[in-house]
Amino acid sequence: MALPSTPPAHQVVIPEALRLQLDDFRRHLWRVKIMEAVAAGVIGLLVSFLLVYGLDRIWQTPGWARLVILVAGVSLFTVFAPFWLHRWVWRQRRESQLARLIARRYPGLGDRLLGVIELQDQVGNADTLSPRLREAAMEAVAIEAGKRKLDEALPPQRHRRWALAALLLAGIAAAAFTLTPRAGLNALQRWLMPLSNTERYTFTRLENPPFYRAVAFGEAFEITLTLSKNSEERPAKAAGRYGLQPGLETQLENGNYHFTFPGQQDPGTIIFRVGDLRHELRVEPVPRPGMESVAAVVIPPAYLGIPEKTVDLNAGVVSAVEGSKIRIDLTTNRPLATASFGPTRSQTIEEPKADAPPYVPSLGVLEISGLVARTPLMEIGVIPFEIPFEWTDHLGLAGESGFRVRVDALKDAPPTCYLQGIDRQKVMLPEETVDFEVLAEDDFGVKQTGIEWSGQFTRPTDEVPAKGEMKLGDGSPEDRRINKTAAFSPAAFGITPQKITLRGYSEDYFPNRGRVYSEPVTLYVLTRDEHAQLLKSRFDRTISELEDLARREQELLDENRRLERLGGDELQQEKNTKRLEGQEQAEAESKRRMKELTERMENLMKDAARNGDIQKDTLKKMAESLKSMQELSQEDLPKVEEKLADSHEQSNAPEKTGKDVIQAVEEQKKAVDKMQAAIAKANEANRQFEAGTFVNRLKKAAGEQNGIASSLIEAYERILGVKSSKLDPSDQRRLSEATSQQANTASDVRWLQEDLGNYFARTKGDSFKQILDEMKASQIDIGLEEIRNLLGNNHSYTATENSKKWADKLTGWAKKLEGEKDKNGGGGGGGGGQNPEDEDFEFMLRVMKLVQTEQDLRAQTRALEQLRRSSETSPPATRKP
Repeated sequence: MALPSTPPAHQVVIPEALRLQLDDFRRHLWRVKIMEAVAAGVIGLLVSFLLVYGLDRIWQTPGWARLVILVAGVSLFTVFAPFWLHRWVWRQRRESQLARLIARRYPGLGDRLLGVIELQDQVGNADTLSPRLREAAMEAVAIEAGKRKLDEALPPQRHRRWALAALLLAGIAAAAFTLTPRAGLNALQRWLMPLSNTERYTFTRLENPPFYRAVAFGEAFEITLTLSKNSEERPAKAAGRYGLQPGLETQLENGNYHFTFPGQQDPGTIIFRVGDLRHELRVEPVPRPGMESVAAVVIPPAYLGIPEKTVDLNAGVVSAVEGSKIRIDLTTNRPLATASFGPTRSQTIEEPKADAPPYVPSLGVLEISGLVARTPLMEIGVIPFEIPFEWTDHLGLAGESGFRVRVDALKDAPPTCYLQGIDRQKVMLPEETVDFEVLAEDDFGVKQTGIEWSGQFTRPTDEVPAKGEMKLGDGSPEDRRINKTAAFSPAAFGITPQKITLRGYSEDYFPNRGRVYSEPVTLYVLTRDEHAQLLKSRFDRTISELEDLARREQELLDENRRLERLGGDELQQEKNTKRLEGQEQAEAESKRRMKELTERMENLMKDAARNGDIQKDTLKKMAESLKSMQELSQEDLPKVEEKLADSHEQSNAPEKTGKDVIQAVEEQKKAVDKMQAAIAKANEANRQFEAGTFVNRLKKAAGEQNGIASSLIEAYERILGVKSSKLDPSDQRRLSEATSQQANTASDVRWLQEDLGNYFARTKGDSFKQILDEMKASQIDIGLEEIRNLLGNNHSYTATENSKKWADKLTGWAKKLEGEKDKNGGGGGGGGGQNPEDEDFEFMLRVMKLVQTEQDLRAQTRALEQLRRSSETSPPATRKP
C-alpha cells in the first residue's frame, strides 16, 4: 500500500520595495569604500614619493631607507586596498550581512530586517509555516524600512577627505615637478629604483669633489671645494665638520670654499654642507716619509782594541770616544729621491778650550741605495756636533723637518768599582769568611778587577798591620761590566785581629791610568775575648726585647681574661667582637715579633758556639731559652691567634664563642708561663755570660798593657833619653797613641771594678768579691794613671816596666776567675757526674762546632784558591807583611 506524498514546500520572498532599498544601500556602500581604497592607495604612493623627495633635499637617503619607504607606500595598494575591499565589498554582499550592518545604526530595524530575511530563506509546508503570516510580517518590515533612510546606517565615510588629501598631495607632487623638474625626476628615479646607484640631485653642485684624502699626520691641512658651473644655487657660506670636532665655516671666494682643519691623528670623515649638498670626505692621516731605522757605524780608537760596531740611534744620539770615526746609515720607509746633510756644532755644548782645534762643518749629499742612505766617514774630535738631515721621497712629499742626529764626543772616563753583598761595617773572628761580589764597570771595557786590604791596630803593638791585594779576574775590551765573587778570610791570609779596610779596584785600557777604588768596607777582626763581649751586648738586647714582649703578652692575657668573664651573647655584641678582632691582630703582631726575635737568638747561638771560649753551661741555658722561643713562635702563639680568630666568626653560636675565648685564655696562660721560663733561662745564661766576660775583659786589659810595653820596647833605641819635643814625628805619634790607649785602659778597668761590685751584689759570688778586693787594695787605678803621666813625659823605660807589672796582675786575676769558672761547671767534659741530658747537649755542641769548623775550612780553602789563581796571573798577593 502506497504512502501518501509530502505536500510541496512553500517559499515567500521579501517585498520588492524592500529588496530594491537594500540593493541601493549596497551600491552606495560599495561605491564609498571603493573610492576610499583607491584614495588610500594613491595617498600611500604620493606620500612615499614626497618623503623620498623631501629627505633627498636634506641628506643622502640610503637605499635601504628608500626601499622601506617604497614598500610602505605601495603596501597601501597591495595590502590595505584589498583588505578594505574585502571588508566592505566582499563581506557586505548578502542581505543578511547588510541587515547586520544596518543594525549597528538602527538596532531594532536591523534585527527585524534580519528576521524577515531569515523567514524568506526558511522552507516548509503550509501546515508548519503560514505563507500569509510571513508575507504580512515582511510587508510590515518593508513599510517600516521605507520610512527610514538606510544611507544614514552607512559606516563613517572618508572618501571625500581622503580624495581631497590625494588631490592635495598630487598637487604638491606636481608643483615639485614643475618648480624643480630635475630634482623631481631624480627623486622619482630614486623612489622607483631604491637599490640603484642613482646619485641624489642637489641644487648646489661641486666640481669633482674629493672622496678620499691622505694628509700629514698631526699637521694642519687644507681642503678646497669648487662650485660646478651648472650649480643652480651658489651659497655664500659652506660648513665642514671633522668627526665630532667643532665645525668650521668659510665664505665663497671666486667659486671656491677654502677650509683649514687642525692636525689629526686618527682617520675620520669630514661632512661638508653647502646649501642642500651634503658631501663626505674620508681623511686618513699618514706620517710623512720618515726613517724606519737610523744606525751609526762607529770605528773606535786603536788603543781600545774594539772592532767597529753598529749602534741603533733610537734616541737620535750616538756617543763615541774621542778619536773615533763614524758613519750614519738611514733606512727610510719609502724610497728617497734626494737626501742631504750638514753637520753643525751642538748648541748645548760648552765653548771649547783655547787650544782645541777649530770646528769646520761639512756639507754633503747622502749616498742613496734603495731604502738606505748613508753619509761618508766623519772623524770625531773633542767638539760634539749635530747632523741635520733633509730628504724627499719618490712621491714628492718632504720628510719630517728638524730631524737630526747628535754625535757626542766622549772622553774615556775612569772605571767604577762597587762591593756588593757586604755591610759597610762588619765584625768577625779571624777564622770566619765573608763572601761578597766585586762589580767593575767601564764605558769602554774593563781590563781587570780585584780587592785590596790594609790593616790598622786599635791599640799599641809591635806587630805590623796587614796589607795585601788579590786580583779576581781579567776583562776584555768588550766587557763593560765584570761581576766577580770574592771570599775574604783573615785566618787564610794570616791576618791577626785588627781593623781591616777592604776595597775593590778596577782598571781600564786607557794608557797610564791607575786603579780606581770602591767605597771601603771596614772589617773588625776581633779576638775571642772581644767577640764574647760583643755577643754579651747582643744577648742583653735580646733579653730586654724578650722581657718587653712578655709584658705585652701579659697585658693581652689580662684583656682576654676580661673578655672571658662575658657570656657568649655579650661576646657577640659588636663592641666585643671588635675587641676580639683587636686581640687577634695584637696576637699576630706578637707572633711576628717572637719569630724575628727567635731568628736573632738562633744567629746569636751560632756565633756563641763559634766563639769557643763561652762556657758549655751558658750555651746550654741559651739553647734551652732558644728552644722555648721556637716553640712559642711556631706553636703556642699561633694557637692563641687561631682561637681568637675562631671566637669572632659570624657563624658561631654564643656557646661556641665563649668556649673559643676560654681556650684562647688557657693557651695564652701557657704561652706567658713559657715566656717567663725562657726569660729565666736567658737571664741565668746571661749571668754566666757576664761572669765569663770579666775574664775576657781582664785579659783584654792585660793585652793592652802588654801591647803598650811592646811598642815602647821596639822604639827604645830612638826614644830613650830624648825629650818629647825632640822626638821624630812618627815616634811622637807612637807615644801619643800609647798615652791615649793607656787612658782608655784605665777607664775600662774602673768600669770593670764597678761591674764586679754590681755582679757580686746580685750573685754573692766569693771569687768575684775576692778579685774586687784585691784590685781595690792594689790601687790599680792610681797605677795606670801614673803610667799615663810617665808616657806623657817620655819616661819610656819606667812606663814599660809598670805596664808589664800591671799586665801580669790583670792576667793573674783573669786566671783566678777562669779557674773558679771551670771549677763551677764550665770547661769541657770528663768526670762521671754528667747526666745523660748534659752528655746529649755536649755531643750536639761538639757536632755543631765540627760543622762550623768544616764550613770555615771550606770557605778558607775557597779564599786560598782565589789567592793561588791571582798569584798565577800577577805578582803574589801579600798575605802578611
